[in-house]
Amino acid sequence: MKRISIAIDGLSASGKSTLAQGLAKALNYIYIDTGAMYRAVTLFALREKLIDHESNLNEEGMIMALPRIYLTFRFNPGTGKSEICLNGRNVEKEVRAHEVSRQVSVVSRLPEVREKLVIAQRRIGEAGGVVMDGRDIGTVVLPNAELKFFMTASIKARGERRHAELARRGRAIALDDVLSNLQERDRIDSTREHSPLTQAEDAIVIDNSDLSIEQQFDHMMSCAQQVLNA
Repeated sequence: MKRISIAIDGLSASGKSTLAQGLAKALNYIYIDTGAMYRAVTLFALREKLIDHESNLNEEGMIMALPRIYLTFRFNPGTGKSEICLNGRNVEKEVRAHEVSRQVSVVSRLPEVREKLVIAQRRIGEAGGVVMDGRDIGTVVLPNAELKFFMTASIKARGERRHAELARRGRAIALDDVLSNLQERDRIDSTREHSPLTQAEDAIVIDNSDLSIEQQFDHMMSCAQQVLNA
């Protein structure tokens, strides 16, 4: 059976991961959350005190520490999802913390960090049968992916979703703080020198500000079936 690579890019809190997981499960593909990889490196940097309270990254220290970072994904049969592990330890919950979200763009814009993770992501995606989401999947990591999506939504819709997600996890973060964080991440992701957030020319754009998960999933599955049947 034909097995393709599906790249899903988009803004923070635009629903990339939810849809990517759904597609991977429906197609019996591997799902790779590249955002979790950058979050895990950020968690490592925070633990090593390589980021100060002013969001300044010790770049030299970060680069020297990269060989000590080993990332893997481990399937959790209880959740039915692949979860990120940092140096052999499952850190899926820790990487979703607000402090990690606040600092991840500071770490991910470092070229040496991106180079290390892009190499790993390309190796995973080469064989096909993978759904990968992130910021530069369709443009940098898997530029030859047979199917590409670009997810977007209004800042209001994205902020409310992220705020609700944090609340479900028992984290009391003010909505204004969540909105500020998303706006800052958008700015950094879109203006960084290396691998900025950019819509691939051949990507299918989905503005899901007013779309349900089911509507998005049905549309994306229809696109996937068209490619698979071509």
